[in-house]
Amino acid sequence: MPQRQKIVLVGQLTLFPWVFEAAERAGIDLVLVPRGDDTVENARRAKAVTEVLPLDIDGDPAAALAALVARYRQEPFDGIMAGNEKVVPFVAHAARTLGLPGISEDAAAVVRDKRSMRRLLRDAGLHTPGFVELDRPDRWTDALPLRFPVVVKPANGYSSLGVIRVDDKDSLEEAVGNTWKLVEANLRQAGEPAGEAGVLVEEYLDGPEVSAESLVHGGRVRVCAVSWKGELTGPYFEESTLRAPAQLPAEILAAIEEEVIGAHHAFGITEGTTHTELRLVGGIRPVLLEMGARIGGGGAMHYVTHASSGIDLAAEALRIHLGRDPECWSREPEPAGHSAFYLVPVGSGGRLVRVRGLEEIEADPRVDYVIRSAAPGTLLRPYPDWTGYPALVLSHHESDAAAVEFRDHLARTLRAEYEEQS
Repeated sequence: MPQRQKIVLVGQLTLFPWVFEAAERAGIDLVLVPRGDDTVENARRAKAVTEVLPLDIDGDPAAALAALVARYRQEPFDGIMAGNEKVVPFVAHAARTLGLPGISEDAAAVVRDKRSMRRLLRDAGLHTPGFVELDRPDRWTDALPLRFPVVVKPANGYSSLGVIRVDDKDSLEEAVGNTWKLVEANLRQAGEPAGEAGVLVEEYLDGPEVSAESLVHGGRVRVCAVSWKGELTGPYFEESTLRAPAQLPAEILAAIEEEVIGAHHAFGITEGTTHTELRLVGGIRPVLLEMGARIGGGGAMHYVTHASSGIDLAAEALRIHLGRDPECWSREPEPAGHSAFYLVPVGSGGRLVRVRGLEEIEADPRVDYVIRSAAPGTLLRPYPDWTGYPALVLSHHESDAAAVEFRDHLARTLRAEYEEQS
């Protein structure tokens, strides 16, 4: 009997089960490096985890890499994969050091910096809005020649943290200052130097948002699913729902795929899985907003992809990071139906008491996962200073119209409740 392959999974929060379940389906053992806000106890209970390897990647990345190399020399493993956005550069560096499959360190740096992505898209002749890079908050006047409204965003943020729409020039200085403060506060919290701060100001694009989930192996890119996110007009762009497959004409889907594949080539992404967010300007022309070199939504975009396209995205990503061809390269999966991913809005924010209506939703046969992503007592801050969602609901449906109807039901039923302020 052949020996089971083993992969190091870095920073995958155990609250989100999809990658762990995929590893179990694929017969792959996991060495889990827990995320800083996870626990070793939770890590040991996760499916397919045969070993837990705590590493202080945020506080001392050099020591973390040395410990990982020592563990590899003691007993080699077959691959390494990132479970969240922040660890992508560390994982790329570790893969190169150990000679394992993965994206290059240059590519990892690109997808962690929205300024680099904008430059490379422009240089490749792909669609991109007008933009200005700011290396100090007092340089906000450099962005005044842009066409307003504009969007102010951190250079290396995630999940719309610090992203603000600005409708007129009189409001720009305040917005840049607010985003800069959020960036510096997050860098301090992560123990990173304030000199890493940076802000991008770009022209606002009018149109609905979509996301694309892709596999890439040996430079070959396959777009596995396109999800509909809808009209996010700001000012803070809080996401509430995704539905797949997006109900779009074939020519628009083809244009999205062309833009996504072109971005992979421009960024140098040759291995792994990616989550790409785009705007459809005028509902037609796809413009890439950003790309992450990992499974989106903490792993939830695996579910959205798998339930709608039949492609086992997380299992395929694990295979790629083990140096194996994805199984969907050689056989076409059957479309599986319609899927939806609902994020309970943060609302006013505060110290969470409960999410009203969640027990009723858990019993609904259309619901496959309910994730309580914030425990009672957790302090949740609203956008733009985002700290997390109260809960996530993932569901399957017979049609897109049924998914829309269920989304409206969730919006009426679920509400985050907070302690009263004294």
